[in-house]
Amino acid sequence: MMVLHSGTTCPFSHRCRFVLFEKGMDYEINDLDLYNKPDEINVMNPYGQVPILVERDLILYESNIINEYIDERFPHPQLMPADPVMRARTRLFLFNFEKEIFVHVAVLEDRSLRADTKKLDQARAAIRDRLSQLAPLLIKNKYMLGEDFSMLDIAMAPLLWRLDHYGIELPKTAAPLQKYAERVFSRPAYIEALTPSEKVMRR
Repeated sequence: MMVLHSGTTCPFSHRCRFVLFEKGMDYEINDLDLYNKPDEINVMNPYGQVPILVERDLILYESNIINEYIDERFPHPQLMPADPVMRARTRLFLFNFEKEIFVHVAVLEDRSLRADTKKLDQARAAIRDRLSQLAPLLIKNKYMLGEDFSMLDIAMAPLLWRLDHYGIELPKTAAPLQKYAERVFSRPAYIEALTPSEKVMRR
């Protein structure tokens, strides 16, 4: 059986829980306190971070890698596009999201930076500006790739859920993005994937 070692407040772990619930498969989730992690985490992941997926002798870390493995191992419902060109474009989008958005999320999640208000404000501004640029894509699209729910939506949802928690206020021009977020949040798998600590992050 698959075991996901997951942080109860970690946005990257949240992605993996979302995928597991979308797939509706058998698995175990090991919820961890991110600030009191067991030593075995450092053994399984040299970077000492969650999420970590363990299946027999396979150990994977990094949320996008874990999610692609789950999607290939349990292909229904399919979350990466079947077409190789679209799949490559989706991977490129995921890469861009990590470089342009989630690098700043990591700053907001870093407890050692809590006193560095300048750095935190810069991270908030960068996230707000990049998310605002995505809003026009969602005026007509139901999801990031059009009508089909995909790994891009799963990657983005935990951040959109945490905007209040991070102190990020989107401009009015980002209304299509907020409507899109509500569509994703209404999915049963999304609701099931939330931990009690995550449920209180959003007003």
